[in-house]
Amino acid sequence: MSQPVKPPGLKGVRPISAVRGSEASATLLLALLFAGLCLSRYVPLIRGFPATTSAAAILVLFTVCSWALGVFKEPVTTLLFFLCGMLFAIAPPETLFSGFASPAWWLVLGGAITGVAVRSTGLAQRFSDILLSMNANTYRYYVSTVVLSSVGLAFVMPSTTGRVLLLTPIAMSLADRLGFENGRRGRTGLVMGVAAASYMPPAAILPANIPNSVLLGAAQSLYGVKLHYGSYFLLHFPVLGLLKSIVLIWLICRLFPDTVETNRASEEPKRDVSTREVALAAILGLSMLMYATDFWHGISPAWVSLAAGVACLLPQTRILDAKQFTEQVHLTPLIYVAGFLGLGALINESGLGHWAARGLLAFTQMTLDKPVSNVAIIVAVGAAIGLLTTLPGLPAVLTPIAAQLARASGLPLYTVLMLQIPVFSTVFLPYQSPPMMIAMHLGGVSIKDGTRLCIALAAITLLILLPLDYCWWRLLGELP
Repeated sequence: MSQPVKPPGLKGVRPISAVRGSEASATLLLALLFAGLCLSRYVPLIRGFPATTSAAAILVLFTVCSWALGVFKEPVTTLLFFLCGMLFAIAPPETLFSGFASPAWWLVLGGAITGVAVRSTGLAQRFSDILLSMNANTYRYYVSTVVLSSVGLAFVMPSTTGRVLLLTPIAMSLADRLGFENGRRGRTGLVMGVAAASYMPPAAILPANIPNSVLLGAAQSLYGVKLHYGSYFLLHFPVLGLLKSIVLIWLICRLFPDTVETNRASEEPKRDVSTREVALAAILGLSMLMYATDFWHGISPAWVSLAAGVACLLPQTRILDAKQFTEQVHLTPLIYVAGFLGLGALINESGLGHWAARGLLAFTQMTLDKPVSNVAIIVAVGAAIGLLTTLPGLPAVLTPIAAQLARASGLPLYTVLMLQIPVFSTVFLPYQSPPMMIAMHLGGVSIKDGTRLCIALAAITLLILLPLDYCWWRLLGELP
């Protein structure tokens, strides 16, 4: 008996009941948001703070939950954050829209332009050809290559977003050449390899990302504590850098297994190097040199990134034209970045972060005779604040109260400062790390898949890596 033929074009279509259910949930959440914001104008929810702090707490909670759960289509949540912040006068425009004035936003814009250039000139395909020429037809090999390349680049390029914007197009081109079309687990694995490895292991390298750069400056300005590259590297990289990279490779292959069915390098004729590729390679090489020597010339990586993007658009280089810029530089990641930065500024200026930190500190009730539990409590407090503030803003909240934590726990101030690194190198949800979100959006990875990897890696970190890290610190004499 012949099987009934399924109607075409219905793959991936959600049932009407599921669509209506999600719409109802979004409507209810939106109604609760507006009701809460209206109520907070007359009934402050946080005693001892102005009404705007209560309103900020409601808006931050809504924004974080909506980002984490994907309640609204992108980038509606971010636009709602801006709109509600202005409608209810929760913060001035220079706070809410500070992301657009931040160097980080211009860093992303410049990187987005060079990312399009890497794809359109064929340079990404040429890089992927180098990887494919090894003829290692195993999925684990390519995941390992992507992860280790992301970590290795952190030693010379001190910008997580810059690394993400440079490597994501290469990973996507590699996925195309391996036959991993959109939606394939192999494609998701390669993109998440760039996203996670560009942020998490490099947290153990100073200064390879924003949080440890913020910690570097805040520790010196507040306490006169100078962090040195070598001691920082020795303390953190063996476990949080090297071991975490190995665990990440294993975990990606387990969560997103796939099989390399084709190697398309041999199917295509060799291309001569074009003048556009030469020009772009020269711009990228000069940019990496500037990134690596910023301690000498003092130019922010943001302006290096923007300069590279502008150079790609100049008619003299003939790398990108205005049409390619308009059609291929997407607005969604830029709005996300502005939203993340504005959220952090709101938390900082409304006093919400310090209120949460003091409340958690009072709740923990640390005693001087329990160093092991005190270490665990400090890490737990940092993780809780990190879920609220996002990880780039975590050092700005924790560093000012580090002296209080040191007195309450009996631990040295330097040790308390260093305990931030295990916290901001552990991502529980993708929204905590803006560069990871950017990579996921560029690579077409869903929030669900990103969350699966983050939660699984966080669980392994808490159960295995952090205890190993504690033992390593004790071996080095940093903990009693």
